[in-house]
Amino acid sequence: MVMPTVKPQISEDGVTRLMTDAEYAQWQTDKAEAEAQAEAQAAKIALRQAVLDKLGLTADEAAALFG
Repeated sequence: MVMPTVKPQISEDGVTRLMTDAEYAQWQTDKAEAEAQAEAQAAKIALRQAVLDKLGLTADEAAALFG
């Protein structure tokens, strides 16, 4: 048995309705992109911290050195 897709509701001009198929597809695309960007940012922060740890510097010291 296939379960129906439950689409989020949106509100336009005080009227609440379910998203259209196109709106839902765009919402899914936007959500996946935002998650990918968040993961990339977290990886960048972790890599930066690993380099600082290896050099024995704090973030403040690195900022003072590199402006």
